[in-house]
Amino acid sequence: MAPIAFSLSVSLGPLNFAGASGGSGKLFPGSSGRLGTNSCRFSSSRGKGIRCAVSSSSNNNGGVAEISESELAKHFYAWPDYKKPRVCILGGGFGGLYTALRLESLFWPDNKKPQVVLVDQSEHFVFKPMLYELLSGEVDAWEIAPRFSDLLANTSIQFIQDKVKLVDPCDHYDANNPKNPSCSGTVYLESGLHIEYDWLVLALGAEAKLDLVPGAAEYALPFSTLWDAQRVDSRLKILERINFNKKSLIRVAIVGCGYSGVELAATISERLQDRGLVQAINVETMICPTAPPGNREAALKVLSSRNVELLLGYIVRSIQRVDDAETSEEANNRPSQGTQPDLATSRYRLELQPAERGSQGRILEADLVLWTVGSKSLLPTLEPSKNYRKQLPLNGRGQAETDETLRVRGHPRIFALGDSSALRDPNGRPLPATAQVAFQQADFVGWNLWAAINNRSLLPFRYQNLGEMMTLGRNDASVSPSFIEGLTLEGPIGHAARKIAYLIRLPTDEHRVKVGISWLTKSAVDSIATIQTTFTNVFTSQ
Repeated sequence: MAPIAFSLSVSLGPLNFAGASGGSGKLFPGSSGRLGTNSCRFSSSRGKGIRCAVSSSSNNNGGVAEISESELAKHFYAWPDYKKPRVCILGGGFGGLYTALRLESLFWPDNKKPQVVLVDQSEHFVFKPMLYELLSGEVDAWEIAPRFSDLLANTSIQFIQDKVKLVDPCDHYDANNPKNPSCSGTVYLESGLHIEYDWLVLALGAEAKLDLVPGAAEYALPFSTLWDAQRVDSRLKILERINFNKKSLIRVAIVGCGYSGVELAATISERLQDRGLVQAINVETMICPTAPPGNREAALKVLSSRNVELLLGYIVRSIQRVDDAETSEEANNRPSQGTQPDLATSRYRLELQPAERGSQGRILEADLVLWTVGSKSLLPTLEPSKNYRKQLPLNGRGQAETDETLRVRGHPRIFALGDSSALRDPNGRPLPATAQVAFQQADFVGWNLWAAINNRSLLPFRYQNLGEMMTLGRNDASVSPSFIEGLTLEGPIGHAARKIAYLIRLPTDEHRVKVGISWLTKSAVDSIATIQTTFTNVFTSQ
């Protein structure tokens, strides 16, 4: 049985792929990579197609070695110009998208403007601070979750919808081999696409940490993505429909009373009104412990005026599904509609333990459990490099260790920001995991990439807290700007200030104009409806 070696060449011409809004093409069966924005090409790293070499032992197959579909699906992204810098950005959240847009906006010398590829597993950018408005119906999904293909349509930035599998850098510092490599590393995507880069930006973000309590991963819903918000909204609609004209309350348990938990409690309690009860659980004895006093007081005032019960100083020990006789009987008598009846009739039991000794524990039952406690970086989900010297230095929270310029330590051609970065403030405290930090870091990473490509000095990042904002309902919010000590804007004024601030921070001018017109139109319609209601009440009372 002599080993058989052969090679297979596949010539690939330029291929055009529709953007996310117009469908997608597949280069090979089983390849899930999606390309959008502009025409993208695949080829080998030299631009001459894919070349596979396979060695095999022949049995009775006539000496033909079988090549699996996954082997055929391995292909390299073909950069349009190999003489220009190649920047690959992993993650399309605030850090990744805004870094790409910053690079696009800077002035570049001739032949120095980099080619930029943005990779994200979702086809939508999500403006996370306004996810709560999806539950209240104040905004539409397209306003806060536009497609990348729409946002980047008028730019040179290429977008690839895919999931990152492995990062294999070769820019690590080596005193014995100081030569610059022709390629600083390769990114491997799950679809089989390989992207060689000169500069890499890590902005993969974080996901909810649901492994802290038994039952949380199975029965609690996180609230950090567009899909999370749509799932919570769907569950609430089902519960509202089933409990229509019933005296029983819709019970919602929210674990965590930081900003996210409090904003959820305020939004859902306003939506349910007298039809529901929101129970917010927190291990601390106060809500929003890191918030300015003005924001905390405004939130307490709003929550105390609604059907919200604050359970402070409690730890959730476990979450279990309740299968009592009443629930089972209702489920059997209701006609089957896919998975909705199962979701709607499920109830959950939360075991609470007091944080301090001497207090009594509690048992809660809820129709819906929302989880807002803890998050974990997505960097550890990547496959580790076999060469330990190429591995990224991660801290205990799975974030990349960076210097003050946001470059990953030991890897001068890799930057990390947002939830992927472990940078601390001058006092040694971790930076908050907020959109504001990611906004500011994106500006610095974009500038430092410009400086590095043009052989200029890099700038150290310094976080400036501009203030904090939180939504408290459809026409209510709290804003505490840092430049005026002690000032807090509440109610409709705070709500307007918050919406204007976020409108300014939307990704592109085109999208800002569209959203601004939409919000103005909705405000006008709401104002007319309010005036009509007022006049109707006045005339009917006479």
